[in-house]
Amino acid sequence: MKVMIRRNREGVLSVYVAKKDLEEPIVAMEQPAMWGGRVTLANGWQLELPALAVETTLPITVDARRIAEA
Repeated sequence: MKVMIRRNREGVLSVYVAKKDLEEPIVAMEQPAMWGGRVTLANGWQLELPALAVETTLPITVDARRIAEA
């Protein structure tokens, strides 16, 4: 799914999913730089993000994969 990742004025990272009209803050990251790992959103969703350079600028739209809940 296509998601937009951005940082607000307070420095909080969030994910926006247009097809779901959903915007949630990122509350946990598997990788310190976020890219190439899983992130957890405030609503409990987990997304697998693509591997991008640490210096990738935000906002950016990327293809992410939602990890199914067990």
